Amino acid sequence: MRRVSLNARSAAEAATTDEVEIALFSITHPYLDAPVRLSTDPTERLSVEPLMYGTRSAWDGADPVTDPYLFVLASAELPSDQEDAPATATIVLENVDNDIAALLRSFTDLPVVNMAVVLASSPDVVEVEYRDLRIVGAEGDASEISLQISRRPIEDETVPMDRFTKDRFPGLFR
Repeated sequence: MRRVSLNARSAAEAATTDEVEIALFSITHPYLDAPVRLSTDPTERLSVEPLMYGTRSAWDGADPVTDPYLFVLASAELPSDQEDAPATATIVLENVDNDIAALLRSFTDLPVVNMAVVLASSPDVVEVEYRDLRIVGAEGDASEISLQISRRPIEDETVPMDRFTKDRFPGLFR
């Protein structure tokens, strides 16, 4: 059973509410110096020049003062809980810059994505969390880019687990 805070439960059961659910994303890759932190809500103004909004949260080891989650024009679909399929999520980003497509085509290793749902009134209290997901697909057009996020593909796992080397299986090399 998943634990949900009293505020989230009250907001879900109320006819109307002031509570806003926010999806926070932390994207890491070996080529990145620091994780890319994204938020689906402009909770507060972070700077005036350049104009930036974001969410300050301590989730996933972020320092709320120096490492805020930056607001992006995006919508998110949470991972499904179907029994016979891997949990998949979708992030749809507004295509506001032509460099986004070039960046998505530039990497060959799968970036790691951690995702959490929090309330705007309490961004440090995690309602739902999904960890160690991978960006497994990206497609887009002139207006939006859709990123598919799922668990690590099972096809990437090595079979058999142990390699038959001289160090691991010396009896085979006599």
